[in-house]
Formats: sequence, structure tokens, C-alpha cells
Amino acid sequence: MKFEVQPTGTPVDAEVRGEVLANPAFGRVFTDHMVSAQWNREKGWHDARLEPYAPLTIDPASVVLHYGQEVFEGLKAYRQPDGGVALFRPERNAARMAGSCARLALPALPEADFVEACELLVRTDSAWVPSGEGSSLYLRPFMFADEVGLGVRPTDSARFLLIASPAGNYFSGPLRPVSLWLSQEFVRAAPGGTGAAKTGGNYAASLVAQQEAIMNGCDQVVFLDAVERRWVEELGGMNLFLVQDDGTLVTPALTGTILDGITRDSVITLARELGYTVEERRVDVDEWRKGASDGSVVEAFACGTAAVITPIGALRWPGGEAVAGDGQPGAVTTQLRQALLDIQYGRTPDTHGWLRRLV
Repeated sequence: MKFEVQPTGTPVDAEVRGEVLANPAFGRVFTDHMVSAQWNREKGWHDARLEPYAPLTIDPASVVLHYGQEVFEGLKAYRQPDGGVALFRPERNAARMAGSCARLALPALPEADFVEACELLVRTDSAWVPSGEGSSLYLRPFMFADEVGLGVRPTDSARFLLIASPAGNYFSGPLRPVSLWLSQEFVRAAPGGTGAAKTGGNYAASLVAQQEAIMNGCDQVVFLDAVERRWVEELGGMNLFLVQDDGTLVTPALTGTILDGITRDSVITLARELGYTVEERRVDVDEWRKGASDGSVVEAFACGTAAVITPIGALRWPGGEAVAGDGQPGAVTTQLRQALLDIQYGRTPDTHGWLRRLV
């Protein structure tokens, strides 16, 4: 696709933008522009453009509002030591979005066009990329069915959009362990379902469990499998790792019900390079609980694009609690978090080709 560029005539005042960048929240304020493209079965992808950020006009009978046919992604651009900007692994997000589209019966956006859209928006709005530690420009590409009609069938029309938001730490305040509530009643995904796709329905289904977690004084919820209610899967929006006393890292295997996290993949690569053994396998929740009790599980952490790597303190359930180690950020968690951040912010050489330098 060729993207037409229609820059805004009313950009946010530099002083106002500076105030936002000095203390960015997560996903609250958005940059001056967005990217859009339209698809239908007759024309394919067309009308691709960069344009001013603005509200959408959508018909009340649009398919997405009734049947949830939509997917999304999340990736970041980081300010580099010389003042430049780099995207982190956009090709992996492009490939994952294509997989999500296939599962939701949406048209795949060509991966090269996905990456070009991200590059175009970041180059145009590069002044919005914050420079503080833990800050970045968060990109949200998404696609939804905008055909008008109430018939239950795959859409004949879809729209792709890309917006961006300067972001600070996902969990406010200094780095601290988060507490998890072990969901007893609800599951995130089932075999044959949409668990491996990044689609809003998965997150909507997790919110009642997240509400339960908050009511029990926890930050996040962790889900078990839908069949045996025994195997740890993931949090509402992050993948999970346990660190054993011999330094082995264990993470739930990708079974089709777990999202293939790009941060997860990055952590596995870095951990192995640092000399750790990483096991991708099924993880019994009792292995976690008993391991925290007998000292064989010494650390736990979650990871994802928004939160990067976040230490886990307590795992709680009705009538019980398990805390790995002393409940504070462990040495392995801290080392991996720093190693990943150093690459993302350009402080150490990128030997993997993960950074795509833009400006």
C-alpha cells in the first residue's frame, strides 16, 4: 500500500506536550496523528493514509459492535541515547496480528504494510516519544469489522487503524512486586478457542476475574486451564515465569490457549544467552504453591509489552497464599529486566536485530 500523508493543521502545543511527556500515564493521551486503511472483498486494501487523530464515525449496525470481530496489537518505540527513536520487534507484531486475523476471519494486513504504518506514525510524531526511564511511545494497531448488517457471518468490510500514546510504567510508582489472585471459577480460554489470538473478547472475558482479584486486594488475576483447572496459563494480559532454586526458568508452553508473547520470546532468548536453562512446559499450579513453600521456586515474574518484566509477590486464593522467596524482586528477575531494557533503550548492542531505527 501507498500511504497518503495528511498532516494535522492543529498539532498539540509543544508546552502542553512537554507536560504530558514529563509524567506520562498509560494509554490516556494520544499523539497528533493516526494511520488508517480500508478493506473490502472487491478492492482489497485501499485508502491508506496518515491523518489527524480524531474520533470515528461508525454505523450502529457495524458488525464489530454486535459480534466482536476485531483484533489488536501492542508495541513500543524507545528513545535512544543519541536522541533517536527505535521500534522494538515490529515484524513479530505484524506476524502475530496476521495470525489473529486468520483466527477471527479478518483480512490479513500485509506484514510489510503493518511495519510501514508503524514507522510512518512514529517518524511523524517522534516528538511525542518520551525520554525518561521506563517511558516509551506505545503503539496500538487494531482492526475491526465495519460492515453494516446483523447477519452472523465473516465481514465483507474491515478497517485498520493505528494510534499511539506516550506511556510511563504500566503499574504506577517504582518497581514493586504485584500480587495475583488465582481464579477458581473463571477461565481465560479453552482448547479450540481464541486464546492464542490477540482479540478484545479474551480481555473482556477476563475482566470479571480481574474485578474479583481487586476485591481481594490483588493487582492481577492468573488463570488455569479450562479442562482440568490445574495447569497455569497466563495472567489477564501477561505471560508468566517461575524461577527455580537451581536457576532454571519455567514458563507455560504455548498450547493454543496462551498468547505467544513477544516479550516472552525475548526473555527466553536473553535468559538462555545469560546461561539459564529455560523450560517451556505445562506448569501445575501446585508446583508453584509447593515450590514457594519448600523453597524450590525462588522467584516469579510476569512479562508483556506494556509492563515489560514485573516481579510477582504473593499468589493468593480463597484461604491461602504462596510467596516465592522473600516476595521482593529477585536477582534473576532484576537481571533479565535490566538486560531487556538496556537493549530497548539502546544502551547495549542489539545483537538480535530487534531494534528498527527510525530517526
